[in-house]
Amino acid sequence: MWKDIRDREAGKLRPNSFANRVKSDRVSSLQLSNHKDIVSPHRGSVNSLQVDLTEGRYLLSGASDASAAVFDIQRASHSEGLIAKYQCLFAVDKQHEHGHKYAISSAIWYPIDTGLFVTGSYDHHINVWDTNTTQVVVNFKLPGKVYRTAMSSLATSHMLIAAGTEDVQVRLCDISSGAFSHTLSGHRDGVMSVEWSASSEWVLITGGCDGAIRFWDIRRAGCFRVLDQSQSQLGRRPPISGWTANKLSTSKSHLASQGSNMKSRILHKKLATNGNATKPSSTTGKLPAKGSTRQRLHPGLLSSQDRAVSHYGAVTGLKVTGDGMYLLSAGSDSRLKLWDVESGCNTLVNYETVRLHTNKPLQLATSQDSALVFAPCMANIKAFDMWTGKASLTLSGHYEAVNCCLYSFQDQELYTGGNDRQILVWSPSRDSTELDWESSADKDNWSD
Repeated sequence: MWKDIRDREAGKLRPNSFANRVKSDRVSSLQLSNHKDIVSPHRGSVNSLQVDLTEGRYLLSGASDASAAVFDIQRASHSEGLIAKYQCLFAVDKQHEHGHKYAISSAIWYPIDTGLFVTGSYDHHINVWDTNTTQVVVNFKLPGKVYRTAMSSLATSHMLIAAGTEDVQVRLCDISSGAFSHTLSGHRDGVMSVEWSASSEWVLITGGCDGAIRFWDIRRAGCFRVLDQSQSQLGRRPPISGWTANKLSTSKSHLASQGSNMKSRILHKKLATNGNATKPSSTTGKLPAKGSTRQRLHPGLLSSQDRAVSHYGAVTGLKVTGDGMYLLSAGSDSRLKLWDVESGCNTLVNYETVRLHTNKPLQLATSQDSALVFAPCMANIKAFDMWTGKASLTLSGHYEAVNCCLYSFQDQELYTGGNDRQILVWSPSRDSTELDWESSADKDNWSD
């Protein structure tokens, strides 16, 4: 670390490079925090964690005892020796007048304001809560257990909550009207995971128990892409030159096909003008040809890929990288897969053998530069290199299976929740350089 500081002072290292090195060093040294402890009020397994996107200060958790809690992770409630204790600011549970009756499977913040948060439950309800009054302001009744909810952090034109339930249809709930605005049909079994695109407010990604991952443009009917694990590319997408060459070749073939179609139309017109139009034609008075029908309908409805699968089992978790270029998926087949969003191809990154939950949704997390992937692996959390698939860290601290991971970009800390009812904090280790830095700062303050 001191070498990097000297290189930065000498101008040998650019500011961005220096910051990225410090961040990567901190992430690679994560360990169970010995100075920060979250006091969990939950009496059931912790299923969902999220830090607000506006301040990065308030942690929201949802648990199987039908309770949701909010913590201020930047201001400790009290201290016990060197350990700062963080108790919840408030919690809502079954005793609340409008609280959930069964397990809370998903708890998320309203993206642009900490004044609202959303909870989804196995009691078939989605509640929108006012943070200040802890009252339910909007309630949605769904046809089955709610597995996952999601809101787009990019949205400026809508206030939609995407809900994945045990029903085959994905529903979009509009907070402003209090009604369902969309119903997305295509999955053949329940939907365990939903995720909005990081590059468009209109694109929604869903993973179902039928093993399919579908992409939806909510402005159009039907899904426009189904990921197929047999369609693959090695590693990162090809360079720009390759893509432009492919696009040119496809455009040429498209123009050639258009030219042949145009020639056939002209020939048909000539035959009609020569008197053949008076003869009964086999195509007159009938519906248009199949080709034109395919052009009118959404390609996702008639494509041969409509029955493609992404996992041999339920898709239990989805996570889009920060740049929106790649998608991580976890399945009940205990496989992690990395997909290129642009091409829809499986990048064939071979993540080391993992053991994942098979019957409940998982919450994946990535580091700030998307270099590491954090995945719950039974009672442990494994950090995989995004592009090699090798496990660089194995974090052990929970006594039972881990359900959710959350990486805080602001504090560069990892938060995890599991069936042991605990919320653990994983912080960068305080090495000797940091201790020397602190001691030198104390000496300077003492001398002053």
